[in-house]
Amino acid sequence: MEPRQRDQGVLTLEPAQAGGATGRAIIVEPWLKQAPARGPTRGAAELRTPEARLEEAVGLARAIDLNVVQAGLVTLNEIRPATYIGKGKVDEIAGLVKSLEAGIVVMDCPVSPVQQRNLEKAWGAKVIDRTGLILEIFGRRARTREGALQVEHAHLAYQKGRLVRSWTHLERQRGGHGFLGGPGETQIEADRRAIDERIARIEDELEKVKRTRKLHRDSRKRVPYPIVALVGYTNAGKSTLFNRMTAATVLSADMLFATLDPTLRAVELPHGMKVILSDTVGFISDLPTMLVAAFRATLEEVIEADIILHVRDISHEDAEAQSQDVAKVLGELGIEANDRRLIEVWNKIDRLDAETRARLTNLAQRQPAERSSVMVSAASGEGLDQLTAAIETRLGEGRQTLALSLDPADGAGLSWLYRHAEVLSKEMDEAGRLAVTVRADPDKAARVRAKFGV
Repeated sequence: MEPRQRDQGVLTLEPAQAGGATGRAIIVEPWLKQAPARGPTRGAAELRTPEARLEEAVGLARAIDLNVVQAGLVTLNEIRPATYIGKGKVDEIAGLVKSLEAGIVVMDCPVSPVQQRNLEKAWGAKVIDRTGLILEIFGRRARTREGALQVEHAHLAYQKGRLVRSWTHLERQRGGHGFLGGPGETQIEADRRAIDERIARIEDELEKVKRTRKLHRDSRKRVPYPIVALVGYTNAGKSTLFNRMTAATVLSADMLFATLDPTLRAVELPHGMKVILSDTVGFISDLPTMLVAAFRATLEEVIEADIILHVRDISHEDAEAQSQDVAKVLGELGIEANDRRLIEVWNKIDRLDAETRARLTNLAQRQPAERSSVMVSAASGEGLDQLTAAIETRLGEGRQTLALSLDPADGAGLSWLYRHAEVLSKEMDEAGRLAVTVRADPDKAARVRAKFGV
C-alpha cells in the first residue's frame, strides 16, 4: 500500500524483509504526537525518532525469528483505554492482518490485559506488547539453569496480571466440598494461586543462586583479582569486545540480546595485573522492571565490580538515548553517573567517517578525568591499548606503591608478590639485591609490609 502522511494520524506501513518461520508478524509502533512533559531535561524517549524505535522493534521481533511482513508507525493524539489506538486504526490493521495472513501483531508499547484482549478479538491474531516480546527473547537466549529461572520468574510475574485475556473459561467455578457443594474457587483464582506457588519456589532457588554467587565473589576477593564488568545497550558490541580482550569465543552477532547469561574470564593487563572480565546481559529502553528484579543476582556482578566499562555504540544515531537508558538501569542498581568506577567505551569507531571521528576524538579528550572516555573498535582491536591503560590507571587510584629489596635467590617471595600485588618493575641494584616496585590496595599493602618487613 502507498505510505500516507503520519501527521494525518493514520497508519503508515512499508514492507519489511522476511525473517524465519516462527510466525508472520506485523509490527506496530504507536507514537504520541505530544509526549508528556518530563521536566527541564529531555528524557531518553524524546531523544529517539519514531523511525528509530520502529527499527529497534523490528530487530527485537527478528531476534526470535519472527517473519516481519509489515512494520509501521501509528501516530496518536491520545491513548484509548480500551484498545490503546483508535477504532479506525484498529479496523485498518484488522484488514492487514487478514490480507497478509499474519498470526502475530507486536505492539511496541505497554499494553494492558484488557487492551490486549480487545485487540486480539478485533484482529483474530495473537497480540504481544514490548514487555512480552523482550521476555520471549530472554526465554530463548537463557542457556544456564540460573538464566532459565530468572526468565521464568519474570514471565510468571508478567503472566499473573494477564489471566483475564484467557477469556470465559477462567470465570467458571470449581465445586466446593460436601454433597451440595459451594461457590468453590474460580479457575482464575486457581491459576493465580498456582502461579504464586511456582513464583515462591523459583524465588527460593534464586536465593540459593544468590548465595552461591556471593561465595564465588568472596573467593575471588581472597585471590584477589579485580572485577571489570562490561555493561551497555544491547548490540553495543560488549561480547565482541569481551572476545577481543580475552581471546574467548562467546557468541557475538549483529542481533539484539545475542547473549544473555553472564560470562567471566581472567585477563592479564600489560603491567602484569590480572583482572576478571565479566560480560553481562545487555540493557534496552523500557526494560521491564520485573526483568531488572529477576536478574538482580546476575547484575550484582556489576554492583560488586571494581571497574564498570559502559560500552556504547558511538556510531548509532540514538547513541545518546541509549546511554541514558543504560544510566537509568544502573541508577536502579545504585550506581550513579558520577561513580568513579565508570569508564565509557565508545565502540565501533571503525564505522565513523573522518569528520565525525575527529569531532568525537576531540570530545573524548575534553571529558573530565572522572568521566574518562576511550574510543575503540572491538572488531579491529583499535584503541584497546588505551582502554587497558585506562583500566590500569583507574585501578591504581587509591592503591599504594611500595619499594622492596629482595634476595635474588628468594624466588618464593617474588612469586608471592606476583600473586598478591601488581609488580611494576624489578631490577638488580648496585648492592646485588633485587629492587622490586609493587602496587596494591591498602589491605594487600599491609600484608606485603608484614611479610617483607617494610
